[in-house]
Amino acid sequence: MSSSAGATELLLHLVAGVALLLWGVRMVRTGMTRAFGAPLRRYLGQAMRNRFQAFLAGIGVTALLQSSTATAMIVSSFAGRGLIVGGAAIAVLLGAGIGTSITAQYLSLDLHWLGPLCIILGVIGFFVSESGLPRHVGRLLIGIGLMLLSLEMIISASAPLRDAPGLAAILNPLQREPVLGVLLFTLLTWLSHASLATVLLAASLAKAGTVDATLAVALVIGANLGTAISPLVASSGQPPAARRAQLANLITRVIATLVAIPFLSQIPQLLAWAGEDGARMAVNTHTAFNIAIALAFLPLVALLDKVTHRLLPDLPAAESAGKPRYLDKSALETPTVALAAAARETLRLSDAVARMLDDTMTVFTRDDSKLAKAVEQADDAVDGLYEAIKLYLTELSKHGLDEAESRRYVDVLTFTTNLEHIGDIIDKNLMELAQKKIKNKLAFSKEGLAELTDFHHRVAANLQMACNLFMSGDVKMARQLLQEKVDLRVAEQRAAENHYQRIRDGRAESIETSAIHLDLIRDLKRINSHLTAVAYPILEQAGELTATRLRADERLDRSSQLTADTTAKNSRTSLA
Repeated sequence: MSSSAGATELLLHLVAGVALLLWGVRMVRTGMTRAFGAPLRRYLGQAMRNRFQAFLAGIGVTALLQSSTATAMIVSSFAGRGLIVGGAAIAVLLGAGIGTSITAQYLSLDLHWLGPLCIILGVIGFFVSESGLPRHVGRLLIGIGLMLLSLEMIISASAPLRDAPGLAAILNPLQREPVLGVLLFTLLTWLSHASLATVLLAASLAKAGTVDATLAVALVIGANLGTAISPLVASSGQPPAARRAQLANLITRVIATLVAIPFLSQIPQLLAWAGEDGARMAVNTHTAFNIAIALAFLPLVALLDKVTHRLLPDLPAAESAGKPRYLDKSALETPTVALAAAARETLRLSDAVARMLDDTMTVFTRDDSKLAKAVEQADDAVDGLYEAIKLYLTELSKHGLDEAESRRYVDVLTFTTNLEHIGDIIDKNLMELAQKKIKNKLAFSKEGLAELTDFHHRVAANLQMACNLFMSGDVKMARQLLQEKVDLRVAEQRAAENHYQRIRDGRAESIETSAIHLDLIRDLKRINSHLTAVAYPILEQAGELTATRLRADERLDRSSQLTADTTAKNSRTSLA
């Protein structure tokens, strides 16, 4: 009973060690991308002039990120947007394999003292700063420490298990048929998305004597095959350009695996000169396998690019207006980059809303029912983009944001929500008014149409100003946008007075279109209120707002200030 309980406890420790290893790899990748993700992406994007620079960039970036899958996803996003040509993208992935080898080499050394030290320094760095570089570096160091401690756990738990009958029943078929080991670790690496972790697991099992040298080699080769499957599957919903480099990487590793399988028992003898220790043999196999792939296929990247173009041809250029273009999922672990991508997509959303707003006045002036239908359909694209941005930001929030990132997150989400509301007002309110005007063959008076056109132009100009303010955060521009809100309210009152005067004068056009005229001004004013909402957080953060009003400005007379007090208070209440 005690023997069974002891074996169960050792197996539990082994599984816990593997789980801790995977978690440590994730922490290192997250810490590195948070601390240096943006510079690394920028460096990777610039180092694409030729295949050799791209190859070296793949080695360096992956050695730092400690994840060839992360590098592959960055390359996929670059290729999908046309920022990197196919041959260079393939070269990066060839270098990425060697990058993981470098990390595996130093982690396989006898660094038992380094794990506790990294954890101590990491915890200090994590808690001395609530945000910023020290916190991210602290997370990175904690991850390295956990990885090293997990390897010791795996080794200590594996050694007694090597003589356990149950484990022998599992391993004996693998020892006799190492191809099964290749398939097992291919699947494990695909599921875990961490080839470094599975290679280190194989090295730990070999060091403890749980698996022999031939099986350790087979497990490592399986891990190298599995690492090419993960990014290809993850990019399955992306355009062909984003997937070709992943497919080429899988092709190279399938060929290399097929070539290596007949020589699994000879590979340990070939690498014995570099060390016969089981862990050293596994790690050296990982390095030699990736170097061999690079030497064989780096001269052939142009041919691989042609092959993948045939296998994954470009789709017809019929991009949906409601389909996001800049929401890069590989950037989610680098919040500053992801927020910039979301902001860029938001500007695309604002362009769609601006087109709807511009077309609205054309519908009213030309009585164009076809254009009215087109505007209504355009709102579907606006809704699609809004949903995509919202889901992207929701996914980003799961990765943990510091204070500045959280503020920007709220700003982006709030502005996109306001833009979506504007699209709904145009679709459900303004187009309904337009269809009513067209159906009843009504016409505005000359003076009324001029006032409506001027009012519309001012709102359209405020939309552009709001977009500029959203990107710049300029306090002076925020004050100007709120001043425009005050001025627009004055213009609304003046337009209403002029309209009522025309009714009193008995102008037939004004009497017939009175409801449409006033509702149109009301809805344009509602649109403007959604636009000016972007100014309040900027002014509040800059200390330009008191509890009830915008701080006095010499450009505002007293009556305008009182009006601004009321509108600002109402807007802030509606936002709450």
